[in-house]
Amino acid sequence: MINKESVNKARSLYYGFFSKLFVFTNDSNRFAGVQEALDVMIENPIDENSGEALQEIKDYILAFGQEAIVQEYDDIFHNPSYKVVRNTASYYDEGVESGRKQLEVKNFLAKTKIRRNEANFKENEDSVGFIFTFMHELIELIIEGQKEYDTLQHCLFKEVINTFIDEFIIRVYEHKQSKMYKSIAIVLNAFIAFERMYFEVAKPPVKVVERVVKPVEQISSAEARRRAENKAKKAAGQETGTVERTTR
Repeated sequence: MINKESVNKARSLYYGFFSKLFVFTNDSNRFAGVQEALDVMIENPIDENSGEALQEIKDYILAFGQEAIVQEYDDIFHNPSYKVVRNTASYYDEGVESGRKQLEVKNFLAKTKIRRNEANFKENEDSVGFIFTFMHELIELIIEGQKEYDTLQHCLFKEVINTFIDEFIIRVYEHKQSKMYKSIAIVLNAFIAFERMYFEVAKPPVKVVERVVKPVEQISSAEARRRAENKAKKAAGQETGTVERTTR
């Protein structure tokens, strides 16, 4: 039996870590805290495989720098030269973007003091990066004593994250441009297994979904120039302001 209060800080750390690696942003402070989080997680890994993967992530960043993360992220999730990995729960649930799962996440948000920072975060509420950030914020509120969010975090995991995350992890792991993100997928897989134990939720059966293939979202000319400069100069920046708390 897991002592839930004792592991919430670690869970918050993991969700915050994944948030930084899966949110599409333009803030130069995007990866602030990633190396520190890695150091903590490496000291106490979930299992041996994820421990090795965490060390691989750290070594990769030290060897190639944060700009390499940006380039790999772009290649996996946004570069039309490759088969991009879709990152919304609705896509894996219905085969279309902006579907039922987006509405579900919006409804969960409406029950909290957390709001999407629309000025900085452009992707759907059911995107992987936003969901992980949302869960991180919920756990932080619970740690602060707001136990009323216990049920909400359970619902967010069971009804949204758990329904699609396995296929997402496989697609990230198997992507031809996945190098560091292959190791990230290993860590995420181990963490999701832990979360299923935490929430006492079973792994769902494989779901066959007929999907509508749409062109990859076009980026602005300014964004295209930024990415070209990333490749030429090996320097990049990304953003952090995914969610913000409001008072009622």
